[in-house]
Amino acid sequence: MEIRWLEDFITLARTRHFSRAAEAQNVTQPTFSRRIKLLEEEMGTTLVNRQTLPLSLTPAGEEFLRLCEQITERVRLTRERIRQLDNDQARRIVVAAPQSVLSYLLPDWLARHQLTHQVEPYLRATSWLLADYFEALDRDECDLAFCYWPRQHVALELDTSGYDHLLVDEDTLIPVSAPDDAGKPRFRLPGHRRHPLPFIAYHPQGLIKSVIEAHLMRLSQPAHLITLNENVQTANIKELVSQGYGLGWLPLRTIRRALESGELVRAGAHQWDIPLEIRLYRSRHNRHPGLDALWRQLQETQDDS
Repeated sequence: MEIRWLEDFITLARTRHFSRAAEAQNVTQPTFSRRIKLLEEEMGTTLVNRQTLPLSLTPAGEEFLRLCEQITERVRLTRERIRQLDNDQARRIVVAAPQSVLSYLLPDWLARHQLTHQVEPYLRATSWLLADYFEALDRDECDLAFCYWPRQHVALELDTSGYDHLLVDEDTLIPVSAPDDAGKPRFRLPGHRRHPLPFIAYHPQGLIKSVIEAHLMRLSQPAHLITLNENVQTANIKELVSQGYGLGWLPLRTIRRALESGELVRAGAHQWDIPLEIRLYRSRHNRHPGLDALWRQLQETQDDS
């Protein structure tokens, strides 16, 4: 018994006419009639009362019709689900990352793990705050998220119990300033109470802002700063600092060349440096069919290193 025979029978029950049903099923009437006869032989009973006009179903035919409808509906739903699974399998894994990670870490990371054709950067995420990444993971807007993370204790109002993470790399926030004519920092920590240093800061609700504040609180020597600007993206802070508007803390990987060329200089001793981790997060509830295999691959690579 074939599924198309069941579809034939449903069409016949709807049209109550062999010729119209055969036309709807795009077959000749003799072929259609033969299929209906094969169904009756398979079921061992007469399903169609051919003596009425229009034709009608026998009681056995009415019962069989309900079975046909149930089976064909299940097949339709299963086909759709399989098609969706195929589409999901073909969909690339989407990774969100801050602008600085997207520009200075992600390309090399993808190439090193041979993931360039499997993982797709999510460009809308470059200006997100930390909580935005986890909300996006929860709603499957992205499958993976790179996040800066404090290596020292910082109080965060964020529940990460539903996520897995891998330590991908480390970085350091360095206080930097544009140089003066002598190549010295135009603004140098700690500054003076009466003359606080102009500060190009991160967004007040962002992780980096909290990390910097927590680090300064731990130091015995206070920093005297006055905030001139708050920004989400590292590139914008770097631009304002380079133009001499104030000092700012920037990830070392984003300013290494600027330090080497003298475009930027350190604005303080190493005590002002702030260590960071770069973590990769995923939600445990994500059902992307390729994510588990990728995560295991990354874990094995990390274990081997």
